[in-house]
Amino acid sequence: MGMIADLLSTLFGRGNNVLRETVEVFRENAEAGAQRDASVQHDALAQYGAEFARPRQGMFDRLIDGLNRLPRPALALGTLGLFTSAMIDPLWFATRMQGIALVPEPLWWLLGVIVSFYFGARHQSKQQALQRDLAAQLALAPAVMRNIAALDGLQHDTADTPGAADPGSDAGLALSATRPEDNPALEDWRALRAR
Repeated sequence: MGMIADLLSTLFGRGNNVLRETVEVFRENAEAGAQRDASVQHDALAQYGAEFARPRQGMFDRLIDGLNRLPRPALALGTLGLFTSAMIDPLWFATRMQGIALVPEPLWWLLGVIVSFYFGARHQSKQQALQRDLAAQLALAPAVMRNIAALDGLQHDTADTPGAADPGSDAGLALSATRPEDNPALEDWRALRAR
């Protein structure tokens, strides 16, 4: 009995768990990790709460908050307004678009930088990822066409093999394929049962 106790105390230690401490070198302690995550979340919520704890004092703060909320709705509503004006007065819209056509390209780049800085680079990243995906899909087109041709060839090859009959548009052949044929063995069995 003393030998088993010594072996267990060697594995699990005296007062501390050697096995647990060894495993924690390779794998995070889930309970300690959850406590750390809860602490981080609590600290973040406390920071956000401290930011909004004091009420906005003056008209300037409210004005700046309002201005910060304007660009996205203004761009969205402005775009819808352009579509509406193109439908209501196409000549007025065409005149304005001719003016926009005269804007030099560097100015468009500058506008793009300003808008992408305001909205973040997320849109550009998504657009580039979409272009990469489209290019990858287009690169697969020749292989897809070869596969379709091979499958089409297999379909024509199987039409000549037994068990793959295709009546096509011949209605008489289709009906004869679904009509049961005479079965002498079945007729003999029915005759035996009838006696």
